[in-house]
Amino acid sequence: MTTVGTFEAKTHLTQLLSRVAKGERVLITNRGQPVAMLVPPEAGPRQDVAAIVKEMLRVRDERGPTLSRKLTIRQLREEGRRF
Repeated sequence: MTTVGTFEAKTHLTQLLSRVAKGERVLITNRGQPVAMLVPPEAGPRQDVAAIVKEMLRVRDERGPTLSRKLTIRQLREEGRRF
């Protein structure tokens, strides 16, 4: 783990963030006292994009695109074609 002071962290934040993105942890100190730690984000479970899209299409097909219970996008589109 790398330790840097607040001035150095402020001056070189972009470089520190690049190192953190690669998995390194950086402790930031102020006059020798730890005040913050930069750590990479926890990797959440990766979702299958194809499954998400399939589910979205299923919901769309079941419920249809609507703006309210009485008004649908199709009705608005057809109304616009009357003029």
